[in-house]
Amino acid sequence: MALISKKKVPYKISPQLRDYLVKYGREKELPIKYSDLHRFDNRITLYDKKGNDTLWETVFYQQSDLLEIYENLKRIYADLKTDGDESVIKHLIVDRVDICTYANTSPFRIRISNKVNDNYDYFYIKNADASRVYGLELEHILSPNVISYVTNKETLVEEHIAGITGDLFIQNHLTDVNLNPIRLSKEFIKFNERCFVRLLGDMHSSNFVIIVTPDFEDFHYRIRAIDFDQQSYEASKSVYMPQYFKQNNAIIEVGMKYMTPESVKQYQIEERSLISNRMLAEKTRLQELIESMKNDRIFLPQNLVQLKEELSLHYKNKDFLKCKNMGDVVELSLNLVNMH
Repeated sequence: MALISKKKVPYKISPQLRDYLVKYGREKELPIKYSDLHRFDNRITLYDKKGNDTLWETVFYQQSDLLEIYENLKRIYADLKTDGDESVIKHLIVDRVDICTYANTSPFRIRISNKVNDNYDYFYIKNADASRVYGLELEHILSPNVISYVTNKETLVEEHIAGITGDLFIQNHLTDVNLNPIRLSKEFIKFNERCFVRLLGDMHSSNFVIIVTPDFEDFHYRIRAIDFDQQSYEASKSVYMPQYFKQNNAIIEVGMKYMTPESVKQYQIEERSLISNRMLAEKTRLQELIESMKNDRIFLPQNLVQLKEELSLHYKNKDFLKCKNMGDVVELSLNLVNMH
């Protein structure tokens, strides 16, 4: 069973990481900061359609602040979605601003609606944490998913990743007659491999979404991480393997029923091959990111010691014991994708 030790320590973005973000277009001037959104003067609990507490609270601003904050939020959304084309702003309204106070970064979630067709979307504004930025960037480089986010000093803006959260999928869709258990199991194996190879932790069922796409005669599944705070931070290797979280047990049981050891191995090799190809395609960018990680203090020393020892045993490779930081550990883990 995977257990998270304590609440994660937040880390500031280092000068080297900032240079990387500037170079690759992630650092941009923004009209509003994370701290500006804390100027609310009231908040109420947000309930879902069934009356359940969502653990988010809707915040309200004084009339004197409201227009400026909402206009700036629309400009940020335009920058995130249309590369700064603000002509779309006139069709948008800010429906709601919510805060999640229990999460590590106390994120704000902004709901944006289009006046023309009532379609709505979300994005997030958070206190920038270096671990999360490394996690987002590794996801963008090494996974099949494109990640849209920008930073500005201590502010992080992220797109909303649409999908059914794993816990709701287990609750509402796992017994669906149209479920393709083999395809779902295959995708979970590949997701598990992606997380372990790049050391993204805490992927229990609330921290990933499942995207269901109808194919011409069946359904295709994609599992995507939506929380990147636990990028190469925790001490235990099992924290980086979604298969060890009890919240994911229902999906694991489906896999045990429909997968053979041979097919599991095959899908692991397939995913490592895909990761290897992405590493080759983004060799320079990845190398610069890893170099920044190596020079960054984004871990607790005791966590590094335990993780090195556990990975050394797992891979039967003593090179892990020579790693001086989490950047070294991630680099060695990635370098082994072609060997296992």
